[in-house]
Amino acid sequence: MNDALPKQAILIVNAMSRRGCDVFDEARAKLELAGVELIDAIAVEEPDKMDETVIAGVARAPMVIIGGGDGSLSSTVDHFVGKNTVFAILPLGTANSFAKTMGMAPDMDSAIDVIANGRRRRIDLGIIDGDYFVNAAALGLSPLIADTVPHGLKKYLGMVGYLIWAARSAFQFRPFRLRITLDDGSCVKAWATEARIANGTHHGGVELVESQEVDSGEIVIQAVTGKSIFGLAWSWFATLFKLAGRELTTTEWRGKTLRLEARPRQKISIDGEIAARTPVTVCVAKGAIEVAAPRE
Repeated sequence: MNDALPKQAILIVNAMSRRGCDVFDEARAKLELAGVELIDAIAVEEPDKMDETVIAGVARAPMVIIGGGDGSLSSTVDHFVGKNTVFAILPLGTANSFAKTMGMAPDMDSAIDVIANGRRRRIDLGIIDGDYFVNAAALGLSPLIADTVPHGLKKYLGMVGYLIWAARSAFQFRPFRLRITLDDGSCVKAWATEARIANGTHHGGVELVESQEVDSGEIVIQAVTGKSIFGLAWSWFATLFKLAGRELTTTEWRGKTLRLEARPRQKISIDGEIAARTPVTVCVAKGAIEVAAPRE
């Protein structure tokens, strides 16, 4: 089977992402040097014009390269569903979780190598109340951080800025009661300090849902159960450093369509951007798009 990627593409960079404006010219030059013929290269400086720019690009090119953070990727991926255009990524954000889920090193040169020499791969997308997302959503402490972190702290300190703000936000956080309705109609309930809705493996730049694959045909809800914020910190620590028994700090449920409720109601960050609020219906779109992926 011919899984070669197209050699023609349009580059669309979110200039408001952490590094988008700074590296646009460098990215364009390196892509062309790697043998990718750019039909067009666009730096989008007004966020509300990102969608229309991507829609036009998908209609014109066999591959569209989106440069930005996880939020930029997730907010534009809807326009690739049902199309023959390959979705390629240039990770320019803070965590770059989707790039890591795809097995890519989250730097520009590695991403360009994938775009020039990688392969087509068909993957699933997650859906939350009809909205597609590429990688992971979360409720609990993560959305509280995403909703309140100062833009300057995120832009200039990156992951360190997130960690500083996480420590501050932890003092304002309260656990919540989680209720999940499974595919067979049965319900489970648990106290939780964080829950992740995972199409991919990484969240916040860390591999948290090791059991998931982007072509599994199922969505995973993983919760850090209990009421202790120290338990959440330990779960992150154990997972980050791959400690034995780390899987005991979380509980997972999987299926094709799941109903998620929380008391009190929780905001949901979808690939780093607040975009929903419980209750929600979560499902999987199997094989929804083709992406540029590394060769195994």
